Amino acid sequence: MKNILSGAVAAIALVAISAPAAAQTNELHYAGTALGGYTITNPQDFPFPFDGLFILAGELGVATQVGTRYTAQASAPGDTETATPTVTVDFRLSGTVNKDCSFYSGNTASATNIDFGVIGIRTGNNENVNNAFEMVGPAVANIESLTAGCNFNNEVEISKDDIRGLVNNAPGGFDTNEFTANIPYEVDANWTGVALNAQTTGSAQNLNVATNANAGTKQQGAWRSAMTIDITAPVITGKGLVAGTYEGTTTLTLRAL
Repeated sequence: MKNILSGAVAAIALVAISAPAAAQTNELHYAGTALGGYTITNPQDFPFPFDGLFILAGELGVATQVGTRYTAQASAPGDTETATPTVTVDFRLSGTVNKDCSFYSGNTASATNIDFGVIGIRTGNNENVNNAFEMVGPAVANIESLTAGCNFNNEVEISKDDIRGLVNNAPGGFDTNEFTANIPYEVDANWTGVALNAQTTGSAQNLNVATNANAGTKQQGAWRSAMTIDITAPVITGKGLVAGTYEGTTTLTLRAL
């Protein structure tokens, strides 16, 4: 018979079928020449008891050499769990950044020692008595750092160690109606930043501590920019300056909140 592969070439196609799962191969075929020729295809699929009868008939044909048989079986273990054609996984990324404030104040401790030098007074013997020993002009210091800022909500604070300003701590005796032993000064700081908790473009910010104030603070959002600090001791009129050393300390604090 033409469908009996004898002396012919049979091409066997092996196929792995992905989900949805297909039945595994279990082929059983018989064919023979008895009774004018017969075929029995997959008798194991027939209901009981016909499956056994057909298989017995096919095997009888093989045993008596009037028939042939073809079988093909294939098996493979199934998935260990339900297959998922699409898988979505969320990777939760996290990390921390420490709060930090920075202010570049030079490379040595002496860089922050601001010396006005000689604070000039009117020393001429031809000065009117009401002007003698008075300041000639204001004492001014200009400080600039190109690197300043904080990376979180923060507070800028400027404070003086003495509300009187620059103080002569060893003035000796003097007429308090005519002389003074302290020089008031103001501090004015400027930089670029934003308001507290604001997420916006930076703009000019200012913190001023007046001559009659001891300290000032300003809260704001994260910023980084240059900062200028101007210290000005205005001219004192009406009183002369007692000789000696005048000292004061101004402290700038950048504090992350």
